[in-house]
Amino acid sequence: MKKLLVLLLLAVVGYSLYKPLSQVEFGADRIGDIENPTTVGAYYLSHTPSDLSVANVITAIVVNYRGFDTLGEVSVLFLAATGIGSILYRRRKEGEHSETITQPSSQLLQAGAKLIYPAILVLGAYVFIHGHLTPGGGFQGGAIIATGFLLMMMSYKDFHMNHTVLTWVESLAGITFVSVGIGGLIVGKTFLENFLAIGTLNDLFSGGIIPIIYIAVGFKVAAELAGVLDTLLSIKEK
Repeated sequence: MKKLLVLLLLAVVGYSLYKPLSQVEFGADRIGDIENPTTVGAYYLSHTPSDLSVANVITAIVVNYRGFDTLGEVSVLFLAATGIGSILYRRRKEGEHSETITQPSSQLLQAGAKLIYPAILVLGAYVFIHGHLTPGGGFQGGAIIATGFLLMMMSYKDFHMNHTVLTWVESLAGITFVSVGIGGLIVGKTFLENFLAIGTLNDLFSGGIIPIIYIAVGFKVAAELAGVLDTLLSIKEK
């Protein structure tokens, strides 16, 4: 009887998904004429390069057109990291040592980590600094940097993140994000509306406030993820 109910439920769910999807014309042009935009997508594609000097339209949508939503997303990430840290973090007594791994890693992994670690940090910084020009951005760049820290934590028993420094970095990045948004209000615009010179399309120093916000998001995400990884991997030495 239970199997029959499960099969019936799956059939209902499957039909509920099939019915609307069967009416979607996959591959149809839903954007329309970019020169005379009549849809939201066409408007973004048409106005982003000229209004914001941003080659990456997705970046413009995430950081400028929907910047307040992005601020909410990084706030959720901060709350999640704080919750994990408060649950798992174990205060270390004076003189007590902790390790991230119980067995020493191979020399091959250690040598490779020393070689790749700086390159990972540079790549992560490049991704969020050039987020307004190329695919990528603050979230992706911050995650790449956190991956570099994870590699070092897996390679060396005594490698740890300084949580005080991470807290300062995360806090300053968040303050920068909000301050840029308030700057728009100060000059008579809306919150997170661009108030700086947009520059020339495809130049590094272009896009107004967008590169500043993405750099702040990159540091914030990197600090939060690195802190979570260090907390999850750290164990007390018995």
